[in-house]
Amino acid sequence: MSAAPKHAPTMAKMSLSDRIGPWIPMLLVPVIMLVGLLAIPSTSSWLTLTVSGLAMGMMIFIMASGMTLVFGLMDVINFGHGVFISVGAFVGVSVLLVLGGMTEAPSLLLNLLAVLLAIIAAAIATGGLGWAFEKVIVKPVYGAHLKQILVTMGGLIVVEQLIVVLWGPEEIYILRPQALQGAVTFAGAALEKYRLVAVGVGLVLFLGMRFVLRSTKIGLIVRAGVENGEMVEALGYRLRLVFVGVFVAGSAMAGLGGVMWGLYQEVITAHMGQQMMILIFIVVIIGGLGSVEGCFIGALLVGLLQNYIAFLEPKAALISNIALMVAILMWRPQGMIPVVKAK
Repeated sequence: MSAAPKHAPTMAKMSLSDRIGPWIPMLLVPVIMLVGLLAIPSTSSWLTLTVSGLAMGMMIFIMASGMTLVFGLMDVINFGHGVFISVGAFVGVSVLLVLGGMTEAPSLLLNLLAVLLAIIAAAIATGGLGWAFEKVIVKPVYGAHLKQILVTMGGLIVVEQLIVVLWGPEEIYILRPQALQGAVTFAGAALEKYRLVAVGVGLVLFLGMRFVLRSTKIGLIVRAGVENGEMVEALGYRLRLVFVGVFVAGSAMAGLGGVMWGLYQEVITAHMGQQMMILIFIVVIIGGLGSVEGCFIGALLVGLLQNYIAFLEPKAALISNIALMVAILMWRPQGMIPVVKAK
């Protein structure tokens, strides 16, 4: 028998690192939690900080998820994304103030219904604002990143001033609904009720978004548009409408997150969205542009690390998120779960 020619195809063997590589980002969250457990002397303190970190991460994910899709699908650097957070918070809180009878009632059902109505109102308002923002400000500068930065930042400043005109320049302090105040005790740890609700809401929204993107036709079009927009248009789909729909949905998610973040902090300001943009950019970058899963993991890492380090070494918490971003980008320059685009 003659030996096989050197150019004959052979089956490449995947190394262990190649096989486990895609799963490593998903393991980072439990690894951070385990390290926190070992570093924090009290188990009850660790549990309290973990729930707080997960709640913070879930709310950051809600605010950042729309931005990562806009980045990935539309190639738009939207520095004005934070304004949807602020508008959503003010609209939602205004609704809660009108529904004071429901929020002050001891009934959990009435409290949750009031929050749900506030979230719906905020999502509708910011979704409509997002449609106008895309049409007036973003559409003329597609493909020009420097102009996008300038005009979206200008749009942010203008809308923030409109918030000041409508609601005033002062901070607005708010109380959470009656049934969501206080904490429950579990294993000796005090777990705030609202943070537990935030974890649940964030998880439901993540699973819902993942289902839409992975298991529906519109999700298939969005994912295909992120990877190869020209091919999607060649198949007859109106990618322009998909662009607008994603932008509106992302704006509505930011508004929803703004309501939740306002209740989390129990104070809202016209500049709160702008202040959140640093964390949102960090999450979007380390997760991988266009990746919802990467955004989710990145947000949880940011939330957990912020709470653990603030407890162990408060001064170091100021740079913990920047250090996390530097470490992730040195390991994976394109982010943890990057979306590969067609060349």
